[in-house]
Amino acid sequence: MIATPLRTNSTAESVLQTIRHFLELIRFSHTVFALPFAALAAVLAWVQPDSEFRIRDLVGILLCMVFARSAAMAFNRLVDRDVDAENPRTAVRHIPAGLLSVKAVTLFTLLCSVAFVASTLIFLPKRLPLLLAVPVLLFLLGYSYAKRWTSLCHYWLSAALMMSPIAAWIAVRDEFALQPTLLAGVIFFWVGGFDIIYACQDSDFDKGRRLYSIPAKFGVAGALRIAFVSHLATIAMLVLLWSLTGLGTVFLVGVAVIGVLLLYQHWLVRPDDLQRVNIAFFNVNAIVSFGILILGCIDLWVQRL
Repeated sequence: MIATPLRTNSTAESVLQTIRHFLELIRFSHTVFALPFAALAAVLAWVQPDSEFRIRDLVGILLCMVFARSAAMAFNRLVDRDVDAENPRTAVRHIPAGLLSVKAVTLFTLLCSVAFVASTLIFLPKRLPLLLAVPVLLFLLGYSYAKRWTSLCHYWLSAALMMSPIAAWIAVRDEFALQPTLLAGVIFFWVGGFDIIYACQDSDFDKGRRLYSIPAKFGVAGALRIAFVSHLATIAMLVLLWSLTGLGTVFLVGVAVIGVLLLYQHWLVRPDDLQRVNIAFFNVNAIVSFGILILGCIDLWVQRL
């Protein structure tokens, strides 16, 4: 009579712990990097004179973002599990540490992939989201192999994330357009730059394991210079976005602030001091991402007053 509740509590705790492990596996908190850009693209699409706001489109965008990213991250952990086990920095990740099994992560990846494709049905009768779902998913999953053959793997990742504003625009308007493409350009150079910074931590390991990355090819100092140029291009793309999409003074002031934050990121990380990479990677870039969304929305609201 007493043992049953105890077993029930133990089972509940085990389920919650497994859920927590999966959320940690896919770095769910890192969704903040791409989701705000998708949200801003959707807002820009909804304010077009001939657009109609539908709650189902908003739900569909959120579901597609979560499932596509979860599938890609889980697949990446599967592909990299042997490499992760050899790298002291990543040996504590869930598969090499034995916290999650290969079978469980494989099943999770398949379920998220199916859920992503199924979520595009929400946008019907718009057909482009459904037609593009599988090619987009294959491109996202393909990133996991990039480090095995090209030093430009960082920009494959950024190309994967840059699809988010384009996809959100298509979900709302069922068409390609300039505005989300400019937002995508911002993501391409921004994510590519900060992923290069993050990869500097594994420069020696990548060279020893014969894996490809910009830090492994050009050294940490050279990689940081390339990342700096990439972030200068990010600022240029933000200015271009401002000038060609009718955004106003509020957004332009925000671009200046974001420029300062990107420069601050490069001040935090130096060739002989990589201890603050995680601060630069998550804290600064989360502010940049949400800052662009918030400033863009405020700017559009001010213009409509």
